[in-house]
Amino acid sequence: MQVILLKDIKNLGKKYDIKEVKSGYAMNFLIPQNLAKMATKKSLSLLKKEREVEKNRAKEELKNLQISVDKITGQEILIPVKVGAQKELFEAITCQKIADKLKEMNFSLKKSQIKLEKPIKELGEFPVKISFDHGLETEIRVIIIEEKDLN
Repeated sequence: MQVILLKDIKNLGKKYDIKEVKSGYAMNFLIPQNLAKMATKKSLSLLKKEREVEKNRAKEELKNLQISVDKITGQEILIPVKVGAQKELFEAITCQKIADKLKEMNFSLKKSQIKLEKPIKELGEFPVKISFDHGLETEIRVIIIEEKDLN
């Protein structure tokens, strides 16, 4: 029996793939779980239209994402921290701290998008990679400086 997958299914296929499966598997599992629908002439023609819409949506998403990447590329983030007598940091700079600082600058990123091999534990400038969907990546510069007492 031919079915059109409505979602990605591990070991079977991706969304909108047309697959040949056993009728019992289709009727008892895939179709009742809304994971697939039968491949009829009507559903195949609708599939063409859905693929086109999905393709256009992906193009638009990529275009918007590229604009965001261009805005954040080359940004410098200044993070003041408390340091000890030997200039050692009292706290490590993590992906979360960088994400919070970016949020203050009106860039909404998840900490999982920030690629930091290990937390930063010293003063200085550090290049940090940021990954986006569609395989896009960029780099920002994180500058760790000593927090001065304003008293």
